[in-house]
Amino acid sequence: MHIGILTLHISLPGCQSLKEKRQRMGGLHERFGRNPAVAVCESGELDRLEASEWTFVVVATAVPKLESLLSEIEDKIQRTVDGRVMETNRELL
Repeated sequence: MHIGILTLHISLPGCQSLKEKRQRMGGLHERFGRNPAVAVCESGELDRLEASEWTFVVVATAVPKLESLLSEIEDKIQRTVDGRVMETNRELL
């Protein structure tokens, strides 16, 4: 079993309220949490309106599958979130 941790730091320029922050993040928890191989949480920047940090923990039986899932998450966020990914950290355990 292989485990990967993906942490994304996202900038949300011009965000004015917590409600707007939730709307701009577009339900990441619901979207990615449906996959039984993925756990997701907002892991930082909880008090800042113009930033958000999300961590995804992915489990797979093979490293190529793990890398594929991590890349898929990162790509989907780049396309769907109304913000800019400023930093990406990956850790394989």
